[in-house]
Amino acid sequence: MPADSLAFSFSCAAALVESVLAGANLTDAFEGMLAQHPDWPDGTRGAVRDLAWGTLRDYGRGDAVLRRLLHKPLPESIHALLLVALHRLESRPEQAHTVVNQAVEAAAALMPPLKGVVNGVLRNRQRNAAELDAELVADQAAYYRHPSWWIERLRASFPDDWEAALAAGNERPPMGLRVNRLRGSVDAYASELETAGLGHRRLANDALVLERPVAVAALPGFAAGRVSVQDAGAQWAARWLDLAAGQRVLDACAAPGGKSAHILETAPVELLSLELDPVRTRRIADNFARLGLAGEVRTADCRERAKWWDGRPFDRILADVPCSASGVARRHPDIKWLRRADDIARFAAQQAEILDALWPTLAPGGSLLYVTCSVFDEENARQIERFCARHADALRVDIDGRPARQLLPHADHDGFYYALLAKRA
Repeated sequence: MPADSLAFSFSCAAALVESVLAGANLTDAFEGMLAQHPDWPDGTRGAVRDLAWGTLRDYGRGDAVLRRLLHKPLPESIHALLLVALHRLESRPEQAHTVVNQAVEAAAALMPPLKGVVNGVLRNRQRNAAELDAELVADQAAYYRHPSWWIERLRASFPDDWEAALAAGNERPPMGLRVNRLRGSVDAYASELETAGLGHRRLANDALVLERPVAVAALPGFAAGRVSVQDAGAQWAARWLDLAAGQRVLDACAAPGGKSAHILETAPVELLSLELDPVRTRRIADNFARLGLAGEVRTADCRERAKWWDGRPFDRILADVPCSASGVARRHPDIKWLRRADDIARFAAQQAEILDALWPTLAPGGSLLYVTCSVFDEENARQIERFCARHADALRVDIDGRPARQLLPHADHDGFYYALLAKRA
């Protein structure tokens, strides 16, 4: 198959989907595939990525369709190929003839005896579209394209907003930009975007959200460190930390470094950024270098204070803790299908360990901003309630007039939770 054909992209995307269904991380699998094919043109890279990510966003629906159309299990590679083709059929119905033909060609290259099965399943999907679609409305995971346990948790926590949050979580994510104010103003950069033909909207926190994502090479001044790609929801962190010159600041779980960089762009502080993974630590340093920033970056587990803390207290701590990442699942759609309901308690336990380890390093009168990219209460509001019950010197501080801020997935931003805690003097 030619590398620029849809059949080739189907085959590669199916291999990624198959690996995720076997338990692999989608981003890691994709990067591994690119490393094996450094000669791929940008068009092929983009097509494979779009197909794999889109298929996994829609997996709940595709899987439900196949359960109704298949009478016996197929080899995993062909099953994954059908999921990719079904996603393409639904997203590009005007290309139905081409989609079926190219999927059959891909099957012929993978397992020639099963190309007729692929053709039959896809034709059957087309012939019985109305009947199947009616059945899918009653299938919760198929209709909302999320696991049932996930839907139920969201419905219980956000009875008025859960459907909108699920719908936003199935869309392609927005591309947010953060202007480096040490190298120019937001107004000036917004004008450059207009001149470059890059439509955008400016949000209340000065994040710029592009109308359509583009390669970073197309962003004016990206290589020169004048702008960074960062979700608009993540750009509240530096503002809500209430930074001031001379403060000693800790970013305890810092990779890939966007919030750390934003801190340094906001105020001349003494910043320590910690990250457990040495590879991700290097990415923080690389980001600082591109942006012209100076901050200390160390590889360390923030829970092991004796290995990194010199005893000097911090005025501000950003605790952007590991979590279920349920608020960013549209960027990492494998999360929806690899996570399990009982994973949430494990994340919550780890978060509690981190908070308890960091609290002694905060100066009296200082504040800690707790952040997750989760939409689940156990990692968010209930986590903070439990922490305050354990620590009598912890004081809840309103954020813009609210006890905490829960951002659900939206057209402008991903899902985040923010809570601000002050240490009593």
